[in-house]
Amino acid sequence: MAAHRAGYLSAVAAYLMWGLFPLYWRPLLPATPVEILAHRIVWSAVFVLSVIAVLRSWRTFGPLLRPRTLLTISLAAVLVALNWGIYIYGVNSERVVETSLGYFINPLVTVLLGVLVLRERLTAAQWVAVAVGAVAVGVLTVDYGHAPWVALSLAGTFGLYGLVKKRLQVPAAHGLALESGLLFLPAAGYLIVLAQNGESTFGRVSGLHTALLVGAGVVTAVPLLLFAAAANRIPLSAMGLLQYLAPILQLACGVLIYHEPMPPARLLGFGLVWLALAIFTADGIRRVRAGARATRAVPAPTGATPTATASATAAPTGPAAR
Repeated sequence: MAAHRAGYLSAVAAYLMWGLFPLYWRPLLPATPVEILAHRIVWSAVFVLSVIAVLRSWRTFGPLLRPRTLLTISLAAVLVALNWGIYIYGVNSERVVETSLGYFINPLVTVLLGVLVLRERLTAAQWVAVAVGAVAVGVLTVDYGHAPWVALSLAGTFGLYGLVKKRLQVPAAHGLALESGLLFLPAAGYLIVLAQNGESTFGRVSGLHTALLVGAGVVTAVPLLLFAAAANRIPLSAMGLLQYLAPILQLACGVLIYHEPMPPARLLGFGLVWLALAIFTADGIRRVRAGARATRAVPAPTGATPTATASATAAPTGPAAR
């Protein structure tokens, strides 16, 4: 019970932090999105490596340093850097509502990637959800006058990142350390060039601005570590429901705090996205319950102890963290 409670608290804390990200990145102006991204990479590497040093868990890096694994982690690093950069650009160009859309449609994009890349089969309900989501994107394209490319890019890069991480199954802290570590030299080099050209905002705007740039590493790593802790303690179906907390908060930030417009056509588009997610989520819950009933209906093998049977039923079937 205590582990479940800690898991739910960790998950809510992680999604709350992700949901309130717009309130963190906007005050970093007048730094450009690329400068903010470079600081986020550099300070993420410093923070996560410090955590690993304190925990003395260097041995975990051993299996990850093989050439093929490093190549895959490099791909993940590029994808997450693109995702971070697009998100920062969206927030600081007054498109917070559109960034929230990206994370609303991310589950649907992930399902499509499963079909296209992993050759998975969708249920009828999932196909309906994807079709409704496609209609929603069409409605929003008409409303914006162009495709919502910020939202689509966020969903696409994060979906591909999740696909790569699913195959790697790397611990959250070590994965982030390697990803940010691989990007550290290019990011640090860019910041040095900015400083030499007199274009850096680091240390030139205010003490708070400088502290927020340094803190970008902490706010990047902490929710990821909380997410990893939660995924090990609560069902993935619960994580799937809680994940919508982040884009809901981002949408609220965009509309209520930054007063971004939400005309009727845009609201209709978002409504269709929420309908697609409701269908998708209801189908997922139905299949999880059906699987649980089927598991309970299977008789325990002869000689198996109740504890052993319960442990096998409760064993996770997917990666512990994304």
